[in-house]
Amino acid sequence: MNTQDRAREEFLDEAQENVDLLSRDLVKLDEGRALGRFEPEVLNEAFRAVHSLKGVCGLFGMSRMGALSHHLENLLDGLRLGRATLTPATLDLLFESVTAFHQLIRSAASDPGDDAAGLGELGDLAARLDRAGTTAPQPEKDVLAGYALDADLLSVLTEYEEHRLRQSVSEGRQLYRVKATFAIETLDGGLKDVKAALQPLGETLAFLPGADAASPTDIDLDILFASPHTASDVAGALAGRRCSVLAIPRLGPAPPVAGPLPVTPEPRVQSELRVELEVEEPLEASLRSVVQTVRVDIRKLDSLMNLVGELGNVRAGLEEVLDTLRQQRTVLPVARTMHREMRALERKLDELQAGVLDIRMVPLGQVFDKLARVVRKLSRDAGKELRLVISGGETELDKLIVEELSDPLMHVIRNAIDHGIELPAVRRASGKPETGTVTVLAEQRGSHVVIEVSDDGAGLDEERLLEKAIERGVLDAAEAEALTSREIHNLIFLPGLSTKGVADQISGRGVGMDVVKTNIARLSGIIDVTSEHGRGSHFSIQLPITLAIVQALVVRVAGRTYCIPLNSVLESLRLGMDEVSTLSRREVMTLRGQTLPLVRVERFFELPTERPPRRRCFVVVVGLAQHRLGLVVDELIGQEDIVVKALGPALDGTAGIAGATELGGKRTVLVLDVAAIVEETMAPRTEAA
Repeated sequence: MNTQDRAREEFLDEAQENVDLLSRDLVKLDEGRALGRFEPEVLNEAFRAVHSLKGVCGLFGMSRMGALSHHLENLLDGLRLGRATLTPATLDLLFESVTAFHQLIRSAASDPGDDAAGLGELGDLAARLDRAGTTAPQPEKDVLAGYALDADLLSVLTEYEEHRLRQSVSEGRQLYRVKATFAIETLDGGLKDVKAALQPLGETLAFLPGADAASPTDIDLDILFASPHTASDVAGALAGRRCSVLAIPRLGPAPPVAGPLPVTPEPRVQSELRVELEVEEPLEASLRSVVQTVRVDIRKLDSLMNLVGELGNVRAGLEEVLDTLRQQRTVLPVARTMHREMRALERKLDELQAGVLDIRMVPLGQVFDKLARVVRKLSRDAGKELRLVISGGETELDKLIVEELSDPLMHVIRNAIDHGIELPAVRRASGKPETGTVTVLAEQRGSHVVIEVSDDGAGLDEERLLEKAIERGVLDAAEAEALTSREIHNLIFLPGLSTKGVADQISGRGVGMDVVKTNIARLSGIIDVTSEHGRGSHFSIQLPITLAIVQALVVRVAGRTYCIPLNSVLESLRLGMDEVSTLSRREVMTLRGQTLPLVRVERFFELPTERPPRRRCFVVVVGLAQHRLGLVVDELIGQEDIVVKALGPALDGTAGIAGATELGGKRTVLVLDVAAIVEETMAPRTEAA
């Protein structure tokens, strides 16, 4: 990659980060507006994100993106300064801009020359942004006249600070002047601490230079603060800090507010101790970057992961050499030495593997933030009131899994909005609140991550599902009669099956849920649905934390070697053929009082075998979500750390095979897709259909 291409990739990464920050801030503003709360600091963050985006666009000559950033910046500035009002229509326009930025970034990534001068088709969006930037009525009188504010104070305020001051006064908040003293060496940390202490009580409007400090090692600042709370409340929040609180008096008939309330000063000896603990850096240290992160191309991490896997193969080869040496008495001392070095190599290799895996992990919040923006638009388009509740955004998954998860998760949410959540009038008539709720929860369970999506909507109509399945020839009446509720619910994952009478822009063509299941299966995951008619539906998606390096159980079946990912293995045990019975034409065994379905791997893959049936073999008990299954194999060979590689287009999608890996001795073996085997075995009727 040449320097120009690398610089362009860095620009696209930074642009995407700023757009994602903008999107998160807009979601927060929308949530705050719905609760009747306006958060100026969040609006400031959105403004800064767009301002940064505008700057990097100018550096890299991205004219269309830069021009759109300019128009959006003007609107956000108008909102900051009170020249525009944050209405639902304005928020729609802001979210539309986010969508436009995503399209521009994708175009720039796919075609480096795609950046014509001017806004082109985005001209209409820019014009609407400009019109929305001057929609707020301007006040007729000066609200600051009711306060004893000296002209010197007003003269040092920025336009934005003065606007927030006027807004706070018009909302009836009391103004305070907080006098704070900080040690020069700890000024930054002290400011953040004071601001954090004040934040729950009101809004910090401005930091102003104070009078000359009493000590040459200190600095004084005046903090202009607005709050609906009393001076004693503000003073209490600042207890233990070198601060005092002065209420700025109102003019006119308003009752006076208590004068300055001293706050217990921080002991001088403690301040001096903090100064002594600060390490003074040399002058050249100021040239160092304060950013402690670097961007890494995921392809480089894939390459590094492959190298780690190959080192694992080398280790396995060395283990075989070591076994050979142990059998020769003349070189036993060498074998013992090699054994110690092998253990050291194994420990370091495990640390390297864990480090590479940790680098690949990203929080699911990256997906959830995008969901919130899209859900807002979908619910408005459908004419439905919707509240999206998200938790577990800090749960981490492999970067590649997170990227592949976005579309399937969006399909599930879309399905919940369109088929699940009812219109406000329908919900009101059935005794539900007009606003529907969709809940997304993520949590790590062992070596898997479970994502649950629930709604309090209409739930699945089992009769309608069966009617559609029979109508499309998927089932006949007798088969439909024999299905359990779970099997009926899982009919929604069949291609082309939709219970919606008329297709619209959101869904209704039976396209989506079958794609969801396929894409989840490609990630070695499983999706399950439960529903109660009239009460809502619940989707559970279970995924491995990573697909890069996994521990595997190596088994032999009909003379062939396979790997079973260990994160799906619950236990393994010997099995006698007299312990196998048949239930509903399916082989089962009893395990601790529970019936366990069995799958003979050689029959599943239709492997040819010339040996007579074994009287004793092994069962590998695997589990995904609530499902349990026994895989019948001939031998258990051992455990290995493996790197799973794709089979290529010709064999991609082979039922029951997740990929291939290389073991010691340059042996290439197939890796079983436990999720696919479980799905195909546990739901034979719907799968066969």
